[in-house]
Amino acid sequence: MANKANRTGRPMWVRVLLNLPLLIVVGAIVVSIVWGENSYIKRIGYQERIGQLEDEIKQYRDSADFYARKAGELNTDPETLEKIAREQYGMKRDNEEVFVTDIK
Repeated sequence: MANKANRTGRPMWVRVLLNLPLLIVVGAIVVSIVWGENSYIKRIGYQERIGQLEDEIKQYRDSADFYARKAGELNTDPETLEKIAREQYGMKRDNEEVFVTDIK
């Protein structure tokens, strides 16, 4: 009597597990995990993309801080301004000569 069978000859556990509402619920859970707008698989991809974007934001903020410090130096330190004007723009004072070479 441990393995009861119904009229069709199937064991009792088969009849319990194969009822229609249970199959519908399990099917809906599987569909929501695999497909759809809010699927678990898409959420994992979105979380990875969010992490990448947050890293990118951090890099841009660091870059913006660096250039803000450089701009502050240029506005407050005349020696730094002169150095950049000479090196990057080839400017010189009135009483001096500058020789430009391609040697690096």
